[in-house]
Amino acid sequence: MIRQYLHDGWQLTAATNEVPDNVRGRTVPAAVPGSTHLDLLASGLITDPFLDRAEEELAWMHRADWRYSTTFLAATARPGQRVDLVFDGLDTIATVELNGHVAGQTANMHRGYRFDVREFLVDGGNDLTVSFSSALAHAEKVEAALGSRAHVNAHPFNMVRKMACSFGWDWGPDLQTAGIWRPVRLERWHTARLARVRPVVTVTGTTGQVELHVDFEWAVPEDLTLHIAVGGAERTVTVPAGQEGLVARVDVPDVALWWPVGHGGQPLYDLEVVLRGKSGVLDSTSKRIGFRTIVVDTVPDEHGTPFTVVVNDRPLFVKGANWIPDDHFLTRITRERLVRRVDQAVAAHVNLLRVWGGGIYESDDFYDVCDERGVLVWQDFPLACAAYPEEEPIRGELEAEARENVTRLMSHASLALWNGGNENLWGFADWGWPEQLDGRTWGLGHYDELLPRIVAELDPTRFYCPSSPYSPVDGVHPNDEHHGTRHDWHVWNEAGYQHYRDHVPRFCSEFGFQGPPAWATLTRWIHDRPLSPESPSFLAHQKAEDGNGKLARGLAGRLPLPERFEDWHWATQLNQARAVGFGIEHFRSWWPRTAGAVVWQLNDCWPVTSWAAIDSEERLKPLWYGLRHAYAPRLLTFQPRDGRRVLVAVNDHDEPWDAHLTLDRQTFRGVTLHLTRLRRTVPPRSVLALDLEDALLQPTNDDAEVMVATTAEARAILPFREDVELSYDPHPLAAQAEAVHGGYEVEVRAGSFARDVAVLADRVAPDAVVDDSLVPMLAGEVRVFHVRTDAVVDPAAFTDPLVLRCANDLRAVPDVR
Repeated sequence: MIRQYLHDGWQLTAATNEVPDNVRGRTVPAAVPGSTHLDLLASGLITDPFLDRAEEELAWMHRADWRYSTTFLAATARPGQRVDLVFDGLDTIATVELNGHVAGQTANMHRGYRFDVREFLVDGGNDLTVSFSSALAHAEKVEAALGSRAHVNAHPFNMVRKMACSFGWDWGPDLQTAGIWRPVRLERWHTARLARVRPVVTVTGTTGQVELHVDFEWAVPEDLTLHIAVGGAERTVTVPAGQEGLVARVDVPDVALWWPVGHGGQPLYDLEVVLRGKSGVLDSTSKRIGFRTIVVDTVPDEHGTPFTVVVNDRPLFVKGANWIPDDHFLTRITRERLVRRVDQAVAAHVNLLRVWGGGIYESDDFYDVCDERGVLVWQDFPLACAAYPEEEPIRGELEAEARENVTRLMSHASLALWNGGNENLWGFADWGWPEQLDGRTWGLGHYDELLPRIVAELDPTRFYCPSSPYSPVDGVHPNDEHHGTRHDWHVWNEAGYQHYRDHVPRFCSEFGFQGPPAWATLTRWIHDRPLSPESPSFLAHQKAEDGNGKLARGLAGRLPLPERFEDWHWATQLNQARAVGFGIEHFRSWWPRTAGAVVWQLNDCWPVTSWAAIDSEERLKPLWYGLRHAYAPRLLTFQPRDGRRVLVAVNDHDEPWDAHLTLDRQTFRGVTLHLTRLRRTVPPRSVLALDLEDALLQPTNDDAEVMVATTAEARAILPFREDVELSYDPHPLAAQAEAVHGGYEVEVRAGSFARDVAVLADRVAPDAVVDDSLVPMLAGEVRVFHVRTDAVVDPAAFTDPLVLRCANDLRAVPDVR
């Protein structure tokens, strides 16, 4: 196999006249892999699409057609040789021509394409052209032919196999990409090649088994050999001439088990597969595999139907986050960026990422990194929030992409389960679809027949569920709290976050609350003067329906409603972190009845007010610190049980937690009013609820006292009222900062109880990151915050009132000097 990558010398030209004057007739250099937006940006023909209101200015690109062209040197095919033109990803509606001959056409960005171009090659220069037509126009034609189907947002994204959020979402821009978005190459081969390699990996005791399924494509049949090597075990099998496929098993003794992060190590084994003929090596491939078992327990119990992930026979609480594409322009997502993002997830104690169904099947790099870090992957098929036709061309394309991607991803140890799509069963049940459909298909055949059949055929060891949310019980609402998975959007859309406690779901696979991005990110991309929640560019980066209204209602009755934008920014970020942390602590306190929480969402794809914990510039929002606290392996949390408040201790370690507890009700000024010391042992991977004395639960002045539960590993703090009703000292902190190696240290002293102390370091230096945030400090306590930055600044900047913050200061009268 000889591979010639064709990534150089590409040029881009608009193929329609309905484009701006400065673009019409222009030919500009094109990056491959890449996209039209990035090429125009690099040539200075458009404003950065993320800047201010540039997204609106670029709406003309929705209906533009484009032509990519290049010339490459090659020789014609030798006798008996195949030459294939291989595209790993084309976005989306494309015609491929080589030397004026149509090699093929495409209509799906989620799959690759292989075209036999032997007849079209010439010796010397070969002209390759890829012409893209508007994906939106294509979707509208399919919709006209098949009949409309319900969908969220403005465009019929359900009528084309393209990343749904490319058409806009309630956190993403409507920037409909086009381009050669994954590698392209010429492959020369003879005799035969490895067309498909599927390792079905299992483990029994300490012996790993690899059942290798191999399909072949032939040019000139002859007897071949296939050599397989993994973990020191090897096997060679004969491949008779012309045989289309075979199955070979290799047993690997004394394997080390792969575990999710926090449960053990992540040993990985190289699997090498080599195809040989008379002339030597014809083709080869390698994969990294891990030996482990993963099942999802859905055996009914006294509470309903669980949804418990079990790894190597160990049930675990899923501490998860939903994952969206990490940049709207997918080709800017590098392996290094993915390493940073997954490492940030792991640092927040996340052990599962759900690849959401409105995005893509991620790159191999993403799953490699998750394998290495021990992060489980819940993989949605890309079907989200819409009724999808079951007729052609949608069904055929969906089957082709599913077969390709199940085969591509199944070797990854981190891949835990396949999910049919996002909120589509829920949509049919609650969003008025039956009346709109009038008998037309809407996707049930995909979820109940096509996709499970493909998974069972190709990846039989993996669990499949039809949708999220999903109830495994016939006749039960798909979002029922007692069965399967549940999404809780009642809190964000309608109710205060205390209403997370209204339900004890078996597994909450979506819930979340909004907040703006970090200050440095916000001010880099939005330049309204004055800047406010209602200023035009800021609103262009708030995609949620009535998003700002929901943010305001979320603050009401909890935190003071700020007047200054700087205070609004801090208050809404703080409230986002509190809301999500509140939900996580509730869910974790009900383990094992509740077996998982997957927060919406970990990351962002552009600068936006959203549900993310990490913004598009990779900066940690306060929510990230809230996740790290709420997902900590050992957690203390005050929870209601049977009309009474208890202290719940959650131990997510393999060892017992010998907890020496101090329970202290004290005034905001630090005067202890009642003190109790206890010693309790919390068994491994378990939850223990502790009753509390009345004297701890009954404050003398409920607006000026706090209850504190402390151990060496964890602390829980409980004020007895909401912040707006508390007699906070609005200026409880004194601080000093100094330069140290690698950054700065900020020493903070609390003269009175200070809630959620934070150093918003990026306000001082864009690269600054603080080691902790949202830290409650009791009167008299001293805390040193470590800020990592390369910037040289006045240390006093980190003690500025807009940088060193706490919940108390939202009660202060702003200094408007």
